Amino acid sequence: MNRLLPRALMAPAVIALFLWMIVPLLMTLYFSFVNYNLMQPGERSFAGLDNFQYFVTDPDFWPAVGNTLLLIGSVVIGTVVLGTLLALLVNEPFPGRGIVRVLLISPFFVMPAVNALLWKHMMMNPIYGILADVWRVFGAQPVDWLTDWPLLSVIVMVGWQWLPFACLIFITALQSLDREQMEAARMDGASATQRFFYLTLPHLARPMAVVVMIEMIFLLSVFAEIAITTNGGPGNASTNLTYLIFKQSLMNFDVGVASAGALFAVILANIVAAFLIRIIGKNLD
Repeated sequence: MNRLLPRALMAPAVIALFLWMIVPLLMTLYFSFVNYNLMQPGERSFAGLDNFQYFVTDPDFWPAVGNTLLLIGSVVIGTVVLGTLLALLVNEPFPGRGIVRVLLISPFFVMPAVNALLWKHMMMNPIYGILADVWRVFGAQPVDWLTDWPLLSVIVMVGWQWLPFACLIFITALQSLDREQMEAARMDGASATQRFFYLTLPHLARPMAVVVMIEMIFLLSVFAEIAITTNGGPGNASTNLTYLIFKQSLMNFDVGVASAGALFAVILANIVAAFLIRIIGKNLD
């Protein structure tokens, strides 16, 4: 009785959460095997694997996969490296350190749509953007970032938003670093570089693994920054898998192909998550 009561009290919440997760997934699975176009809602014939074949053979598919991997890899590497350096800087005591820390982590709480609008109009606009003014100060021609470097622009936007997350995790981890061990190494003649590579970096290995896992899973679904700034263009230069699914569903009105693409993204996310969990599990042992 003592065991059944807590489970009975938790059951409504667990069932509601399960239904909230499983119903959309089952609907996506159903639509991925039927021919369902919003322009012809009454026709739902069985399609078999045709939707998956159409999605994979789309000319934008492999460029979208490449852009997705490049986006994830660039943001993860950039945030881990810069986050580590910034965490080391703000970990040392200096006047106003608390204010600097708050300002440093604040971009993480900016909504993705607001982040995209901020960079599109305030920073990267080739006429009145801040970067354009900086270019003119040095006598250079302003760069039209969203046209000339669309994917790099998206990487910068997403990286700017996720950098505080990595920095926050690393700052927290540095607080638990053994100061006596660091001081002993310094007194034994170890240089700052040696202390970093032999003491600080091994201490940050677990937080780095956690940051990489969380960022890679969430970065698979980057959408707002692309939709608001580049619309996946020019051409397919900044189209990722998420935006390609959006184009199939709401631009081509093909729910079947979009559902097939969504299942492909779910499978890819689970493969990445399983792979990372295995790596992190070994790292934590």
